[in-house]
Amino acid sequence: MRIPAHSVCTAIRDDIVAGVYERGSRLTEELLARRYGVSRVPVREALRTLEAEGFVVTRRHAGACVAEPTEQEGADLLEMRMLLEPLGASRAAQRRTEAHLKVLRGLVRLGQERARRGNSEDLRSLGGWFHETLAQASGSPALTSMLTQLRHKIAWMFVVDAPADPADSWAEHGAIVDAVARGDSERARAVTALHTERATTAHRLRFGAGGDRSDRVRNSQPPVNMSGLRH
Repeated sequence: MRIPAHSVCTAIRDDIVAGVYERGSRLTEELLARRYGVSRVPVREALRTLEAEGFVVTRRHAGACVAEPTEQEGADLLEMRMLLEPLGASRAAQRRTEAHLKVLRGLVRLGQERARRGNSEDLRSLGGWFHETLAQASGSPALTSMLTQLRHKIAWMFVVDAPADPADSWAEHGAIVDAVARGDSERARAVTALHTERATTAHRLRFGAGGDRSDRVRNSQPPVNMSGLRH
């Protein structure tokens, strides 16, 4: 399937996150160009972008390779999300539009309905759309871009367990939307901070041998006590 040149970066990033390319594996321009049906020029530009984002590294004698993040880098990502998601919600309370509210409320209704049915795959997708829309409602393209990158990297590095009671999680989403709708930036920040902290306990670093999505995260740092993180 041919992919438009402007989508090459997104396509490679999605494949990295999905585990199509193993951590540490080489990314040759020729093979990537053939896979996505484009010339090597957009592939080269995409690799530069992905290197700036931390998904790709350039190694001597090897060229572009998929990065091998450490446990400490994973912990840092969760801490960054702890700081930025509440900020985004606070800004959204000040800058959201009626269109943003309509989408957020619709996602909460769907999420609560799916939670009652116990469909975890739908809930994961809906949660991603919810947080993406909330970030967009902040009115800050730079903040939205940073939060999007964080979500991609966290999805790449972590397995996320389904919440024990998804209804509680979607009740928190509803509380965030209520605060944003009222224009209460402090309440939006506080509720989002609590929600992010609780959600973090469900994150487990991907470990394991072999070439699938559970490739071992290269450990160049002492083990991190994930249960002690607060996000």
